Amino acid sequence: MTTPLHQRLALRERELVSIVGAGGKSTTMFTLGRELAGKQSKVIVTTTTNLAADQLTEPSCWSDDPGVVDVALVRGEALFVAAELVMDKITGSSPETVDRLFAESTVDYVIVEADGARSKLVKAPAVHEPVIPSLSTIVLVVAGLDAIGQQISEVAHRPELVAGLIGTDSDEVLTATGLAEVLLHPEGGLKGIPANARIVMVPTRLTFKERESAAELVELLIAHPRVERVVPTPMTS
Repeated sequence: MTTPLHQRLALRERELVSIVGAGGKSTTMFTLGRELAGKQSKVIVTTTTNLAADQLTEPSCWSDDPGVVDVALVRGEALFVAAELVMDKITGSSPETVDRLFAESTVDYVIVEADGARSKLVKAPAVHEPVIPSLSTIVLVVAGLDAIGQQISEVAHRPELVAGLIGTDSDEVLTATGLAEVLLHPEGGLKGIPANARIVMVPTRLTFKERESAAELVELLIAHPRVERVVPTPMTS
């Protein structure tokens, strides 16, 4: 039997979980939301960036006022909270508003997608990224394992920034060591994380093919003093 993701992450009884990086943030967010709702918790899933409307499958609340959201919260059902829907894009709430949702409602878990990557497997943040709420208790840093062995320009969002963090060119192949450098760089995966937040690295899209590169990456990541644990997750449809 597969251990649920929330147990592998060692989530506590009440958490504000921010998810950054690339290669599976939305899948991770909704998976966690459903798992935690399944154990009869009050759960909010939300975003501080923009989300494609076709990704939304949860019951929704189109107000991010803590009082309104609190009335809409139901144990056993993850509630997606966002500011508004414009055309095919969901506009996220500000990080300050997400902090208020966590502080002023009766929610057990707030899970927020706090970064954008345009469906790429790895990224380095621009000046205005990521958008992490200050009360985050844990931050998940996500990257797709299948980026390893591929050309940076093909798999990266902001490839020139990714290459710059490694000290290479964007037409070079991304190695496990290079990916670890990006994820552990203070201007890369660790950028903007609150000092008191726990950090968990989540290499996603694990298949049998990536097992060796995954093992190498895990060894590199777990050696960093700020990384609490590394939790590889499988490829999902």
